[in-house]
Order: sequence, then C-alpha cells, then structure tokens
Amino acid sequence: MEISLAHPALKAFMCGALSGTCSTLLFQPLDLIKTRLQTLQSSVQPGSVRIGMMRVLLNVVQTERLTGLWKGASPSFMRTIPGVGLYFSTYHSLKQQFFQEKNPGALGAVLLGGGARTVAGVLMLPVTVIKTRYECGRYRYESVTGALRSVCRTEGPAALYSGMMATLLRDVPFSGIYVMFYSQMKTNLPTEIHMSAFAPLANFSCGVMAGVSASLVTQPADVVKTLVQVNPQLRTIDAVRYIYLEHGLQGFFRGAVPRSLRRTMMAAMAWTVYEQMMAYIGLKS
Repeated sequence: MEISLAHPALKAFMCGALSGTCSTLLFQPLDLIKTRLQTLQSSVQPGSVRIGMMRVLLNVVQTERLTGLWKGASPSFMRTIPGVGLYFSTYHSLKQQFFQEKNPGALGAVLLGGGARTVAGVLMLPVTVIKTRYECGRYRYESVTGALRSVCRTEGPAALYSGMMATLLRDVPFSGIYVMFYSQMKTNLPTEIHMSAFAPLANFSCGVMAGVSASLVTQPADVVKTLVQVNPQLRTIDAVRYIYLEHGLQGFFRGAVPRSLRRTMMAAMAWTVYEQMMAYIGLKS
C-alpha cells in the first residue's frame, strides 16, 4: 500500500513511528542513567554520599562497556515505535474529530495531549514495565518476549500493569502540559518564521521549552513509577510514603536532570520530525 493512499490516521502513525525511532536511538542512554539513579536511591541510606549522573555514567561504561548505555534499547524500541505512532495517530484522529480545521485553545490542547497519551500509555504499559526492569540492572532477561513470559509465569499478568496509576499520573499531565505550551508558543510565532527555512528550528525550540516545563511538573510521578515497576509488591501509595520517609521531598526529584534532558529532547525531536513528515505527505498536523 502506498503511503499516499493510506488512511490519514495510518499516515500519522507512520510519521510518529519514524520520529520515535530517531529519538529513542539518540536518547536511550539518558533514560538508562535516569532509571539507575532512581533505583539506586532505594538502596542508599540518608546521609550517604550522593550518587550523581557522571558517577552512574562512568560506572556503566566501566562495567558494561559503552554499549551498556543502550541496555534496554530493544524494549524501548518495542515500546516507543508503536507507542509514539499510536500517540500521534490518536492525537490526529481526536483533533480531526473535535476541532476539524480550528486550532485548539489551551484547554483543548491539554485534553488532546492527555487523551492521546492515555490510549498509548495503557496499551504499551507491559513493554514499559519490561523496559524499566531491563534498565535498572537487577533483572537478567534474555529477550523482551522471554521477559514477558517470565513475568506472566512467575508473578502473574497483573505484574505487567504495575505502576499503571503512577505512569498515567506522569504521562498524561506531561503530554497535556507539553501540547498546551508547544501549541500556544507555535501559534504566537510570526508568520514569516512559519513560512521560512527556519520553521523546523523554531518548532524544535518551542518543543524544548515546553518539554522542560512538563518534565519538572511530572518528575515526582516518574520516580514513584520506577520504584513500583522494579518492586511490583509495592503499591503506589506505599512507594510515595517510602520515598518521602527515607529521602524527603528531594527524593521525588531523583533523576530529574537526565529525564528532563531526554524527555525534552525526545519530545521536541518527535514533534519536529512528525510535523515535517506530515507536511511532506500533505496532511495538517
């Protein structure tokens, strides 16, 4: 089937999948460092020497070689490529259904981004759980499919949905806030920029600013999500209580720098590639 003959939602899926492939390949090391920082937190006693990004980076390179920074890349690809595709196809379908040719306002952008992320997040959660376990270094799975079978056999299928509440509390607000800031900033750009060769750079810059804001707001939920998925016996409320009692409020911002860098750059790149591809095939994003 030629792409020109495909359904608009399928075109949006293909553009989103391509953008997800590019961003995942580039920024997987930041995700691994973020996960290691958050899981190390649970075994470090209060008052101990702080473990930072560079220490984790050097440790991974020394013990697992440079390629170790891409550990978890296979579940990341299995999650991100269809996940970003689902996100953008759902976003495109919702926008066409409820807004037609109009640009959504701030509230509409929040609902669009949050709705699209809810669909993609729930459908891809089992792979997200496996991805988190791969990256933390505690589990020794040989393949993604093997990991899925192992979890179902030893812990039950419900374990593949551990941390769903924390994941949605992280991803839905992130996407809603991101789309709101991104769309509003783009709307306020001069028309000359939209029509110039600098449009992709301008879109990317808007994405970076939107990503930083959204990442900081949703960082506490990300820390809780990681702890629950690595320790599925924990309930979300128990994880929140543990982090606060053991590490205080600062514990909820562990791994904020690598996550903000990764999420911001990934989202900015994904949206830039997506919009350029949609324009190339003649669809309005």
